[in-house]
Amino acid sequence: MSVLVVGLSHKSAPVAMLERAAVSGDALTKLIYDVARAEPVAEVFVVSTCNRVEVYADVDRFHAGVTEICELLGRHCGVAPADLTQHLYVHYQDRAVNHLLAVTCGLDSMVAGEGQILGQVRAALKLAQELGTAGRVLRDLGRVALRAGKRVRTETAINRVGASLVSVGVELAAQGLGQTGGPGQELAGRDVLIVGAGSMSSLAAATAARAGAAAIVVANRTRRTAEQLAVTAGATAIGLDQLTGAIATADVVISCTGATGQLITAAMVGDRADRPLMLVDLAMPHDVEPAAGDLPGVRLIGMDRLNAHSAVIAIADLSAVRAIIEKELTAYQLANDAATVAPTVVALRAKAAKVVDAELTRLAGRLSADGLSGHALDEIGQTVRRVVDKLLHAPTVRVKELAGSPGGEEYAAALRVLFDLDPRAVEAVTRAAMEQEGPQ
Repeated sequence: MSVLVVGLSHKSAPVAMLERAAVSGDALTKLIYDVARAEPVAEVFVVSTCNRVEVYADVDRFHAGVTEICELLGRHCGVAPADLTQHLYVHYQDRAVNHLLAVTCGLDSMVAGEGQILGQVRAALKLAQELGTAGRVLRDLGRVALRAGKRVRTETAINRVGASLVSVGVELAAQGLGQTGGPGQELAGRDVLIVGAGSMSSLAAATAARAGAAAIVVANRTRRTAEQLAVTAGATAIGLDQLTGAIATADVVISCTGATGQLITAAMVGDRADRPLMLVDLAMPHDVEPAAGDLPGVRLIGMDRLNAHSAVIAIADLSAVRAIIEKELTAYQLANDAATVAPTVVALRAKAAKVVDAELTRLAGRLSADGLSGHALDEIGQTVRRVVDKLLHAPTVRVKELAGSPGGEEYAAALRVLFDLDPRAVEAVTRAAMEQEGPQ
């Protein structure tokens, strides 16, 4: 089996296409289940965010896997194959693994180095495990990706260079309002409205508070959820039925809901020539009607503008991040290579143990009649087992080391031939490992 990723992101598709391709909630769950049921697919998880939709799968055939996943993506997104495929990218085996590590580390984000993607990948893996579609292969891959993401954020300066989409949106909004305050004063004296109460909205409220906003209002369809967020941010909570009035008194509106329709229309915003308004739309699909950005005194900051203002990572930081990715990728490859020969090694040691046990049983039968004590027989048995272990140690360790070299599988095959291992014994070990480490 091999890892395959099929997806599209802000680098391969325009915002309009990303909006159409975005999947969440029940639609995301259905996509995961349908891909998992595809004949070439053994395991799957999906990373679906505001600027990427990527399907990661463990497949037994490349072309069949790509065809099935592309077809299912188009079907669930409601996009014709001809329109979708021109924006898709495909990575396979080591390139797929390297891509996931780069994504999780923030190198492939719209705002380079942003930290939210680490949590989004973690959530994608968790959902797949809950649905039972992520087994040993993708769980191991996920652990490597998350470890790389954590290392990048603790061992490099990428967090200080990269910013979240929310931070960039707030910065652009402050610039649009002519704010000149330093850190902690970007939105000083300004009233901010947050539309939505999810994780992105929580980050937006915290960012606005750190930027010195005079007042923060959280609007959400479920008022109780808005109240919970408002408590943590020192904000005021309202329902969506009060949205128009809240927009009228706001200087900055940051909208990031999961709604499928537009929540903020041009009619709701109106003429703002007397009090400029910055609309920051971080939702996918868009929460704000594009026409609202054409109104007097109104400026709309959408995902397309954020893409144009992506942060640039310093060369030294980029090198450090890539070095971590390379080390984690190498470790992952070595572990996988060792795992391919592990069943042969286990079968060899099992055969050796069986031979030793049979010979010791035969020897005990012969020597017990001579009055040899049980303690002496135990000592003999331990000695024989140590001798066999020492003889097998070097070749079994070496074959694991050589597994990653060109033709590495030939060394395991040589062990099977030289020690006359029953192929069924090796297969039994493989099956037992798969059953033990299957989807949880």
